Amino acid sequence: MVNSLKNKRKATGTKRVHEYKPRGGCKKIFEAREPEVLVSGPAGTGKSRACLEKIFAVCLATPNVRALFCRKTLSSLGSTALVTWRNHVIKEALETGTVVYYGGSQEEAPQYRFKNGSTVTIGGLDKPTRIMSSDYDIVYVQEATEITLDDLELIKTRLRNWRISFQQLLMDCNPAGDKHWLKLRANDGTTRLIESRHEDNPRLFNEDGTLTEQGDKYITGILDKLTGVRHKRLRLGLWVSADGVVYEEFDAYHHILDWEYDDDDNKLPFPQDWPRYWCIDFGFTNPFVLKCYAQDPETETIYMYREIYHTQRTVAEHAKTIMDIVAPETTREWYDHINKVHRTNTSRKWIEPLPTAIICDHDAEGRRTFEHETGLGTQPAIKNVYEGINAHKQRIKEDKFFLMRDSLVERDQSLVDKLLPTCTADEYPAYVWKVSKDGRVQDEPVKRDDHGMDTDRYDTAYHDLRGNARYTEIAM
Repeated sequence: MVNSLKNKRKATGTKRVHEYKPRGGCKKIFEAREPEVLVSGPAGTGKSRACLEKIFAVCLATPNVRALFCRKTLSSLGSTALVTWRNHVIKEALETGTVVYYGGSQEEAPQYRFKNGSTVTIGGLDKPTRIMSSDYDIVYVQEATEITLDDLELIKTRLRNWRISFQQLLMDCNPAGDKHWLKLRANDGTTRLIESRHEDNPRLFNEDGTLTEQGDKYITGILDKLTGVRHKRLRLGLWVSADGVVYEEFDAYHHILDWEYDDDDNKLPFPQDWPRYWCIDFGFTNPFVLKCYAQDPETETIYMYREIYHTQRTVAEHAKTIMDIVAPETTREWYDHINKVHRTNTSRKWIEPLPTAIICDHDAEGRRTFEHETGLGTQPAIKNVYEGINAHKQRIKEDKFFLMRDSLVERDQSLVDKLLPTCTADEYPAYVWKVSKDGRVQDEPVKRDDHGMDTDRYDTAYHDLRGNARYTEIAM
């Protein structure tokens, strides 16, 4: 199948041609007419591009079609699917004016408008009010493993525009665990599952099955070097759970919470009287991680609400980043009457509670630098790994520890490109116990991609291991 767009610019007479030729699982996406379709595949198969191309073709061919692109959060959509949409799918249509962008208003969400009256609305399910006030013919959800069953059912109530012969919820994702609710939904036939593989992507594989130059760099240089559950999911495309996962009590769909918003779509902060704690795991080549936690004083429940997770930056740079967020600089101008000159004075004003404690790993130089740059004191973490893991497992089991969704300050593109974890939520599913050569599970985890794991353990140990106040051992 070839989806082509040919338009002449009146001013120049030049022609713009858009061509796309799907193959394998990506071709099946175009042919699918079921009301609920999930496209699953490892990283880099071209599945998202195929979903976007299908919607482009549908909107181009039929007037007044209404489509929706969404993800769990709008911020994550803007850095992923919309880049592909603008740079590869509708590039020629934007140049010819066949499609124009509308930035939105209080009444309407941002959208792309076609000359024939079709529209593609964009939005996040974290702020569903505007995007769910309309009816659609086709809805595309990127990284569907992030959404909940409630999200899915809400979307399906809006599939009733009927400008085309089928109404469809189209989703894509990288594989998750074999017991994920989306996979179970596909297993019982509620959802059609389409498998996409790297061979579907012409940038990676030629039609004869040989690797392209780019494919050799990506497949051989990156994907084949992944280990454990990430290799199975992101290279082989398998729905599998990690063997020997440390925090089997952690369920991303229960322990990662959505923010609440006010009427102006601003996040509602935690109460000012809730104590705050910061935990730091120093790194440069490996990620530097700083996380902010708030604790409900009545229930003792901890909520992680802000995260810096980044490589190739100094401690001083990270210190400035966090201080610019929690205590922005303000400049005051005043007139010095004695010397008859205008002067300025710069200071910081805290907009959230100061941390009760800043708990760090034992890097003395890192701690000194952070203290110097922020003017705040730090203390060394309790680093009893096995005891700390048991205490943290207990907190998770009792629902005394949660991560807030969309808490990452800035995504590290170098980690994205290497298919490494970019935040703590990415680490939990692949954090596993060591196994000896004779197959025995050890009492220590594999020391890899654990930087967010360390900071969560530091926080729990600070609260629960000082005098073993509430520590209870869980059987492994």
